[in-house]
Amino acid sequence: MNCFVTGASGFIGANLVHELAARGHQVKALLRPGSDLRGLAGAEFERVEGDVSDVATLKAAMKGCEWCFHVAASYHLWLRDYAPMYAANVEGTRNVLAAAGSSGCERIVYTSTVGCIGLPKEASGRLDPSDETTPVSEAQMSNHYKRSKWLAEQVALELGRNGLPIVIVNPSAPVGPRDVKPTPTGQVIVDFLNRQMPAYLNTGLNWVHVRDVAIGHILTAEKGRIGERYILGNAEGNWTMAEAFAVLEEITGVPAPKFRIPYFVALAAAHVNEMASAITGKPPKAPLAGVRMARYKMFFNPAKAIRELGLPQTPPKQALADAVEWFRAGGCLKAGGGAR
Repeated sequence: MNCFVTGASGFIGANLVHELAARGHQVKALLRPGSDLRGLAGAEFERVEGDVSDVATLKAAMKGCEWCFHVAASYHLWLRDYAPMYAANVEGTRNVLAAAGSSGCERIVYTSTVGCIGLPKEASGRLDPSDETTPVSEAQMSNHYKRSKWLAEQVALELGRNGLPIVIVNPSAPVGPRDVKPTPTGQVIVDFLNRQMPAYLNTGLNWVHVRDVAIGHILTAEKGRIGERYILGNAEGNWTMAEAFAVLEEITGVPAPKFRIPYFVALAAAHVNEMASAITGKPPKAPLAGVRMARYKMFFNPAKAIRELGLPQTPPKQALADAVEWFRAGGCLKAGGGAR
């Protein structure tokens, strides 16, 4: 297939380009000037210079493409000005999906987030992981990133109702190779390896190998039902931070933090951090948005994607091991970091 990929230099996007190229698909990758291309090293693709606001470039580049993957997003938990985030995530999504529709793409895969799915509910003393049917509303979008992605997902659903062949994927917490920046989830692993994680919050994530997420995008283009949403996660990946750190300790030999921070202490520290950031302009180490999200265990059930798409299920321990290997090789660790 001839494929168009936005966000190609990002974590998921770079892995998607590699997986598409490995399967013999032709890839046009939308890249902004000055993009960090380390994650794309070794992949075959045609570069298209521009961004999601450039409608003319989008339409011209998508001519002849059968598949469009809109992966690009502005992912920040703190900014001095959130207007550019909304412009990129909401209006940028409208621009890309509309251009893909007018260019005749047969499948348009929009990358959302599990943050747009309802939070898990506790039943009989246990947490029941959310799936695509779990109720959610805009009121649950507790920060600007989540709200901008929620609004973007509503754009995708609206355009789908108007006839565009859109399928939505909602990745959980991907980890693995090519996390160049790194992402906020990857930064947790880097901080752990550098022994800069003295304590942790009682939260949890659905950990999934980024390769499975990338392959999930391709399977969605091949098999996904138009108008549907698919959680791209791991059925065995619902781990608390304490569980994830215990696995990282086993993999690396770096001691896991033993102290659990009470939520109210972390929240107070985040308020102080953000007040300092308002003065300095430097992002806070612990943004309020991140702490507030950490109040909930983000556990999800990817059964629909496994059943309908054949979503791979690489063990989460392997995902963490591959992430550790990438960060060690990429020079993200300080002297003496990473133990073994």
